[in-house]
Amino acid sequence: MSKYVPLISSGIAGPLGALHLPRLWQKVSLEVAGKLADGYPALAKGYDSMTCDALGLDADALLAFVKANRPTYPQFEAWVRANGTRLTKADIQRHNLAIQGYCHTDEVRKNILAANGIPDDGSVLPGAIDLNNLDDWFEFHQTVLR
Repeated sequence: MSKYVPLISSGIAGPLGALHLPRLWQKVSLEVAGKLADGYPALAKGYDSMTCDALGLDADALLAFVKANRPTYPQFEAWVRANGTRLTKADIQRHNLAIQGYCHTDEVRKNILAANGIPDDGSVLPGAIDLNNLDDWFEFHQTVLR
């Protein structure tokens, strides 16, 4: 059975407008199918917990829903709309700003850049979205293209 590196960026939003939500759906969906690449937790600290907390979602209920229903993304987002307790435009905007503004620690940044052969000289945007994209693309290359 193949395992997949999630390639939906945290900088992507679905119709609801919440950043990271499509990636969260993809990671949890891959996990419950037994197809999430090693090293990628389905519901981790960081963006996953930030998203659940910001939108008022119970992470255990989210996981149980995906496990029981294997939803498409629109079905997943419909569940979020029905179960989230903080889904006003202002709530989503605050969440999106938090996602966009989050930066990894210096150590994480240095490790991601080093793995990609990129010098840590300030020439790469330090936001976690961009660094996570680099990390995902590197892992995809290592596990699929090599």
